[in-house]
Amino acid sequence: MTPAEIRGETKGTAPVPLSVLDLVTVGAGRTATDALRTSVTLARQAEARGYHRYWVAEHHSMPGVASSSPAVILAHLAAHTTRIRLGSGGVMLPNHAPLVIAEQFGTLEAMAPGRVDLGLGRAPGTDGATAAALRRGALPHARLRSSGGTSTHEGADDFPEQLAELTRFLDDDFPYGHPYGRVHAVPGPIQSTSPGGVQSPHRPPIWLLGSSGFSARLAGSLGLPFAFAHHFSARNTIPALDLYRESFRASPVLDAPYALIGVSALAADEEKEARRQVRAAALNMVRLRTGRPGLVPTPQEAEAYEFSVVEQDFIDSWNADVVHGTVDEVRVRLDDLQKRTGADELMLTTHAHSPDIRLRSYELIADAYDLPRIPRTDTEVDPQA
Repeated sequence: MTPAEIRGETKGTAPVPLSVLDLVTVGAGRTATDALRTSVTLARQAEARGYHRYWVAEHHSMPGVASSSPAVILAHLAAHTTRIRLGSGGVMLPNHAPLVIAEQFGTLEAMAPGRVDLGLGRAPGTDGATAAALRRGALPHARLRSSGGTSTHEGADDFPEQLAELTRFLDDDFPYGHPYGRVHAVPGPIQSTSPGGVQSPHRPPIWLLGSSGFSARLAGSLGLPFAFAHHFSARNTIPALDLYRESFRASPVLDAPYALIGVSALAADEEKEARRQVRAAALNMVRLRTGRPGLVPTPQEAEAYEFSVVEQDFIDSWNADVVHGTVDEVRVRLDDLQKRTGADELMLTTHAHSPDIRLRSYELIADAYDLPRIPRTDTEVDPQA
């Protein structure tokens, strides 16, 4: 692994590399199959338009988000792309045994050599009861019923230890005498030391994800790249990035800090249409935050919905951090955000009921920054195959 596998290449007139975060959103009246087909189309479009990487994020028990299994989705996307980096934004490590993640991403690396990222988070990606069902320090059933779930922080406190274990599985370098010294993640480095073995020189680079200071400080101290969730924790963005840079120590992975931020962005041909789409996405967030998660509503449903004063205050605050409008307005705000934060990369996530609106938004932004149109080869697979 080299810094070149982490640092993106700036294309066109963009201030920094541009990338895509896909939550595989499911709109009302559509199926998870529809959403996954859209993801394939979007990944291929992003690759053809010079976006640097394409990540999917682990979520659970949310009807409108079909990305509960990042490794499965990434394997599918790897079969339909050839150049764009693919990764998790992220895998929630406390939900899984480190060996399982090392095996899954070793397999992905074998499928798409040199273009897989392993982004890790310490939150569960869901509510407390679902976290317990995922076996994250699950509580006895009687206690679970009486408490209404388990703390979403259970299992996260030992994140540094889990991270260290996962790293050793990926590198196959447990010290002599360690209980796991004879346990190997396959595919992985052990294959190169077996008789006749030849192993890829690549291994997925680890990114730490966060929405507060904990992962920022940890990523800095370990010399790892850092991804901050500006799209749902905008108030913490600059403090977290400052903490990451202050804490950074050079490592074999990076000689200087590298931080990307996730940005909720939607560009439309008309400002009115952008506002309609963003209002629908905000209604979806209101329902999620009040314990009523569902499919992403249509703009028509959102227009007919009567928001309470408290709900309206929430969506006004939420939408203030969503970069939306015409493409010229979006470009100005993205440029300003990059300057204010000093982010090394912008990862755009677009929430809309309509797949066509999402695809159009990424195309408009690519055009606004003169991103290249990269011709596809004859060997690339049709997304509907």
